[in-house]
Amino acid sequence: MDFEHKLLEIILNNIDEGIHVVDSDGNTIIYNRAMEQIEGLNSNEVVGKNLCDLFPNLNETTSTLLSCLKSGEPVLDRYQTYLNKKGNNITTVNTTIPIFFDGRILGAVEISKNFTKIKELYDRILQLNNREDGSDEFKFSDIVGASPDFLKIIELAKKASRTNSTVLIIGETGTGKEVIARCIHSSSTRNKKPFIAVNCAALPESLLEGILFGTVKGSFTGAINRPGLFEQANGGTLLLDEINSMPVNLQAKLLRVLQEGYIRRIGDVKDIPIDVRIIATINEDPYTSILQGNLRKDLYYRLSVININIPPLRDRKEDIPIFINEFIKKYNIELIKDVWEVSDEVYDGFLSYDWPGNVRELKNYIEGAMNMVTGHILKREHFAPNVQELIFKRYTSKISDLKYDFDVPLDGYLEDIEKSIILTALERTNYNISKAAGLLKIKRQTLQHKLNKYGISK
Repeated sequence: MDFEHKLLEIILNNIDEGIHVVDSDGNTIIYNRAMEQIEGLNSNEVVGKNLCDLFPNLNETTSTLLSCLKSGEPVLDRYQTYLNKKGNNITTVNTTIPIFFDGRILGAVEISKNFTKIKELYDRILQLNNREDGSDEFKFSDIVGASPDFLKIIELAKKASRTNSTVLIIGETGTGKEVIARCIHSSSTRNKKPFIAVNCAALPESLLEGILFGTVKGSFTGAINRPGLFEQANGGTLLLDEINSMPVNLQAKLLRVLQEGYIRRIGDVKDIPIDVRIIATINEDPYTSILQGNLRKDLYYRLSVININIPPLRDRKEDIPIFINEFIKKYNIELIKDVWEVSDEVYDGFLSYDWPGNVRELKNYIEGAMNMVTGHILKREHFAPNVQELIFKRYTSKISDLKYDFDVPLDGYLEDIEKSIILTALERTNYNISKAAGLLKIKRQTLQHKLNKYGISK
């Protein structure tokens, strides 16, 4: 075997996608390891054999490879569900491309992505969600936070729960968008009906479309009569998470559903009326998504009847001590610990960090440290090395990197540092005196005195 063939063999057998290549007569030339796992066959049973002999039930209509050979046209992202040789139900998304040379079709290559596990997971989620007695209780009173901007958002969400209008929740990853969506549902008149959430970024377009709108038997290989999420959420709430990750073509179909109030299953000609309240989330500025072509402008306007924009944790740092206490209490119970508080170093490090992962990141770090602690105080050494690198090294470097000029009186030097810290706190809180005092952990009157001392004004 020459180098090129050996290299090709290594590549084909070490990729996640199944590869099946046939010649112009439908005889298998290449059948890689991933395809073996998908279809439950061994390459020795397949290579050199004709498709019609291997799969007697396939024809030019049901086989993407045979169809591609006949038409000479590629088949892109075809969603298929079928039984493999072992009798297991398999879900794949296939792309089949004809191979041409000198104007003649020499064969076709099929690339299969295995979505069986993802589909099974969503099937289980749908079974759990499809309850007539509503979803788990999520109450606004259980939401943690005391910053004025965040409390305004909660009040807006409470008002949204008293309507049936669509809601668009905007917020970075980890800010609690789904929690607020569930609270809106639980506080609404729809709370006895299903709440169903789907992550638009987790599935390819062809699979997501079937899950959203449902399918009818015969609409594609392995299709059965099955209601989609819209039907299963009828009377309740459907959360479309990360709507900016939904393929644009599918966004157009969603817009039609929102405007007309009915859905049509894939392969069906019958319209089904639905009564579903839509809540969508997006993890970036909507106008950025529109400019980048990830979100249709007309869909954005249709979804944003009520806009709820959750501030990131770095803009509400006065809530960090509250979250620390809540998470310590939570994991004291779950992990059977007796932690009382965090050390000053941990507290100061948390306040100096920008938290790109927001509340979820804070929660995960505390959970990890709580697994390591044996005493009553959560200290720096209880956190994973990568967390220490991110938070505490960054915090301590601000002190260690200071260069003192011994020609300057110490009092004046320290005053300059204090003034700089105060200005930073004011900038982070948009010059809100109360918030800045909270960030600095001093009384408002003390901060006001220092502002007067250093001649700092808004």
